[in-house]
Amino acid sequence: MARAHVALLLVAASLPIFGDTASAHIHMHNHKLDRNERIEDGAFGSRDADHYVDGEHHHEFDHEAILGSTKEAEEFDKLPIEESKRRLGILLTKMDLNNDKYIERNELKAWILRSFSMLSAEESQDRLDEADIDGDDKVTWDEILQDTYGNNPEDLSFDDKFILNDREIFEAADLNKDGYLDSEEFKAYTHSEETPRMFPLLLKQALEDKDTDENGYINFQEYVSERAKSKDKEWLLSEKDKFDYEHDKNRDGRLDADEILSWLVPSNEEIANDEVDHLFAGSDDDHDNRLSFEEILDHHDAFVGSEATDYGDHLQDIERFTDEL
Repeated sequence: MARAHVALLLVAASLPIFGDTASAHIHMHNHKLDRNERIEDGAFGSRDADHYVDGEHHHEFDHEAILGSTKEAEEFDKLPIEESKRRLGILLTKMDLNNDKYIERNELKAWILRSFSMLSAEESQDRLDEADIDGDDKVTWDEILQDTYGNNPEDLSFDDKFILNDREIFEAADLNKDGYLDSEEFKAYTHSEETPRMFPLLLKQALEDKDTDENGYINFQEYVSERAKSKDKEWLLSEKDKFDYEHDKNRDGRLDADEILSWLVPSNEEIANDEVDHLFAGSDDDHDNRLSFEEILDHHDAFVGSEATDYGDHLQDIERFTDEL
């Protein structure tokens, strides 16, 4: 136990309070850039999927919802606390639409929705840069294939439903039909679930995948489809409850076009509302349903990161470990 205690203290001593290295940070801003990342039932994963994991709260989501950039959130993580607060203060003046030195719920929600759009653009641009083999700031379908599957022809099966669907999404994203996707078109490709003009295609593909009786609706049996074969009764009851009370809005036992899209496409509006509630719950000290600049800066670690805040988190973790020894 004594050796373990010493080891933990050595870890604490090795963590810099201020510095320019990101390697000491436990909090990382890692995101999958795969447009096709779906949850098990086929719906697109929501932007806040990593906000709470196994009951543990992750501040990274909050910080990115304010800063609108994974890269900037990582930069804030390395800032001294006073510099982090100074920069947050500048952001508050931009967030405060009516210039009253308070952030109302509608102002915070508008800012968060703006951040979500910026995050999507950043993610998409990173993916475009990876796929753009010839460096012309746009991509062809062949470049996407090569980036995704490499140069080995054996890795490509052009009758594969996944690839055929992806090609359809590429062609729908290509507004001017020139065979290339520029940055805006590519964002429609990588984030089709956030691009309303792409919704008819997403609906068409969902029906092709699920609607086995081809009546234009998805019933519960079609909704669970092949997944049910490897699941137990408890899972089936859980999915039936989700189907009946979350997806089937009009309670007619099947999903129509609007209900299918509501199931497939996460609502950034709802996610932003939840995030506003979360930030207000932790920062509205006087419970007046608005956040003063002072309240936000007092709780700056809920809104943005800093090196000092991370270091404090490390010490708390270490203290918990040593208490358990």
